[in-house]
Amino acid sequence: MRSSSTLLLSVLVLAACIGQGLDDRRARAATLAAARNWQLLRLDVSPLPLIAYVPTSITAAETLTVYMEGDGLAWLTRSHPSDDPTPRRPLALELALQHAPGVAAYLGRPCQYLDADETEDCAPAYWTSHRFSPEVVEASNRAISALKEGFGATQLVLVGYSGGGAIAALVAARRQDVVQLVTVAGNLDHHLWTRHHGVLRLDGSLNPALEWERLRSVPQLHFVGADDANIPAWIATHYASAFPASERPEIRIVPGFNHVCCWAERWPELYEGATR
Repeated sequence: MRSSSTLLLSVLVLAACIGQGLDDRRARAATLAAARNWQLLRLDVSPLPLIAYVPTSITAAETLTVYMEGDGLAWLTRSHPSDDPTPRRPLALELALQHAPGVAAYLGRPCQYLDADETEDCAPAYWTSHRFSPEVVEASNRAISALKEGFGATQLVLVGYSGGGAIAALVAARRQDVVQLVTVAGNLDHHLWTRHHGVLRLDGSLNPALEWERLRSVPQLHFVGADDANIPAWIATHYASAFPASERPEIRIVPGFNHVCCWAERWPELYEGATR
């Protein structure tokens, strides 16, 4: 595992030299995936298009772990949304490429990584005010079903980073085959999050915190960084407080971590602890 992680970190250093235009952002993900022999997969689902990265040689497995990307480049400035939400750094992909043991796939958020002729149904609302909308959740849910079928899996573990944590929770609330929900710096209550940052509410979005009753039977583990100023740890603890004490999700606050550092660098040991 150590030598494998060293290889990935070397690739990260090379990928960091790539620029931040759309082509460069897509190239960075492709470079990371190719280093682990993963390939791009376009998923023909509605109502919004998505892509995935999967191992070139797919191994059938009872359990498939799907890593879900964060919001990506949602805004250029506080008042100007991005034209394309493809992430500058695909952190969920970095986590997926280090997954062990078991079988994993990576799922981008709707409208990320796409060619120009694939974005007809995409609008900035889907990565700003409506980033957790019913349409986004439904497209993600259908994409996960397609991945599950492709791997011949019968059950799922969903791992979501940042805003991908919200989507993972909302999808888990709508399925009966999710055996574990894991979030990393996840946005589990965007009402509190927008209030904390003094920005407009995400009025077109569903909120995981309001769906706790549908998530009561799903085993959950939520990693949060003690130094995360973007999504502070108290948002996750507030989310968990809605559950009955006997069913309260585990919140694991990691000292020295923030919203970005050091999830990818420490993921093998963190995930190993999560699956014991």
